[in-house]
Amino acid sequence: MRQQLIPALRMTLVLTVATGLVYPALVTGLAQILFRDQANGSLIRKNGRAVGSSLIGQQFTRPEYFHPRPSAAGRGYDPLASGGSNLGPTSSRLTVRVRESVRRYRAENPQFSGDVPPDAVLASASGLDPHITPANAEAQAPRVAKARGVEPDRIRALIHRHLEGRDLGLLGEPRINVLVLNLALDETVGSR
Repeated sequence: MRQQLIPALRMTLVLTVATGLVYPALVTGLAQILFRDQANGSLIRKNGRAVGSSLIGQQFTRPEYFHPRPSAAGRGYDPLASGGSNLGPTSSRLTVRVRESVRRYRAENPQFSGDVPPDAVLASASGLDPHITPANAEAQAPRVAKARGVEPDRIRALIHRHLEGRDLGLLGEPRINVLVLNLALDETVGSR
């Protein structure tokens, strides 16, 4: 029995050190060297203070800011409760929620008369998406311009400057990070 127990304990110790200490330290070290920003949460800083992450959406409700897409994560943009609503296309709860979201979107953006962009009323699969579509940003531009007392074209130019293209030129859709855009609004346009 002792002949089997000693090698088993040694192997357990070696594997514990290798997989529990050496491998995590190696991966963490490489991540800090090669992908420092991503490894540290892709934080966005303003005046040396972290104000958010470029990977996780935040709730903005004031009229002078662009509003994000709805979140199904906890009470909204809660990274500990990431996930969709799991409501399917035949769900009456989803239908009611989307109708209410469309009504609210139109009330918040009275100058907009087109079709409401889907990302304005539907949550992402994670519930944490920090981006909106260019169509959603364009629809909100008149409200933001009015609240800030500037011409809508000035807001549209800012939207265009913060447009992120497709990843590698072909993956995903063009998008705008709401937090980055709102921070740029405060820096370049200011508020009333």
